[in-house]
Amino acid sequence: MTKKHLKGIIERMQVFDNTIREILNERLLKLEESFDSNVIFYYGEIHPYFEKSFRDFIEKGKEENDAKNRLAVILNTPGGSVETVEKMVSIIRFHYNEVYFVVPDYAMSAGTILCMSGNRIYMDYSSSLGPIDPQVYNGKEYVPALGYLDQVEKLLEKAKNKTITQAEFLILQNQDLAMLSRYEQAKNLTITLLKKWLVEYKFHDWDEHHTTAGIE
Repeated sequence: MTKKHLKGIIERMQVFDNTIREILNERLLKLEESFDSNVIFYYGEIHPYFEKSFRDFIEKGKEENDAKNRLAVILNTPGGSVETVEKMVSIIRFHYNEVYFVVPDYAMSAGTILCMSGNRIYMDYSSSLGPIDPQVYNGKEYVPALGYLDQVEKLLEKAKNKTITQAEFLILQNQDLAMLSRYEQAKNLTITLLKKWLVEYKFHDWDEHHTTAGIE
């Protein structure tokens, strides 16, 4: 491939990227009108690495649209760190009194926890929220904390009842106690945040909690 051909490909890619950016900006402006709010789009893993850039982005958006006191978050995520979710909510709620979440596809794990901090959640028939299972980074990847704790609890119960196999005993013996403690901390933090956010944001203006309308 010659330098001329490579330059042409790069130029076409830049035009393509700019076209996508223009279309997205146009759609976001329409959504801002519909929700009467600022609108952001978050796509990808919820990772501590993005905390600072997320804060800077929210602050910049608020400065440019100071009159808006409502934020709509279009969210598409496989999940991630519950500690980062807590930080993101603190940042958002510092600048906005009202927060809507729009889930066009899926918001799993920590993404589901994040949605629980909103005043409203918008989904369609194919949208998905996941089990509220915080994920913890084990040095290689994010793993579901509750899944590990549940399996360890089952092995401990088997050991107590003297029904554990040798293979299961070796698995239990090789567990990292420090990591299990991290899983437990993530679980407890999730429960604390959900209790706080659901009462403070999601259900704070619910005057009717139960109805028998339509039931005979």
